[in-house]
Amino acid sequence: MAEHTSSSITIEAAPAEVMGVIADFARYPEWTGEVKEAEVLSEDAAGRAERVRLLLDAGAIKDDHTLAYTWTGDREVSWTLVKSQMLRALDGSYRLAPLADGARTEVTYQLTVDVKIPMLGMIKRKAEKVIIDRALAGLKKRVESAPGA
Repeated sequence: MAEHTSSSITIEAAPAEVMGVIADFARYPEWTGEVKEAEVLSEDAAGRAERVRLLLDAGAIKDDHTLAYTWTGDREVSWTLVKSQMLRALDGSYRLAPLADGARTEVTYQLTVDVKIPMLGMIKRKAEKVIIDRALAGLKKRVESAPGA
């Protein structure tokens, strides 16, 4: 497997609230920055997204791609690339761990990106880091500013 980049952040909300925001793909364009459109193509028996089409604009990486999601309880979601115009891989996960009294959550985001065009490994890692940092900051802001947070 290719190298990956990982980072964590603490969010002042219970894991269920955090996962609720992560699972609400229709609202991704409101808080992620890079995702301009999100469309759930299929859902699992529990009503969670299985396949999602995303229109991404992350500066150097602009793409229209489809991801397959796997949900592990209410504490982890992972995804793998199904199809893309410019990516060979876009695999990642969010892992949620409750902290202290369960009112705070540590969120760890892991991501592997591989593009079809030649790109130095260090540039790919930098792009992954930028995507992760922006996503975690956006997730934290979105969850903590939600009513009831």
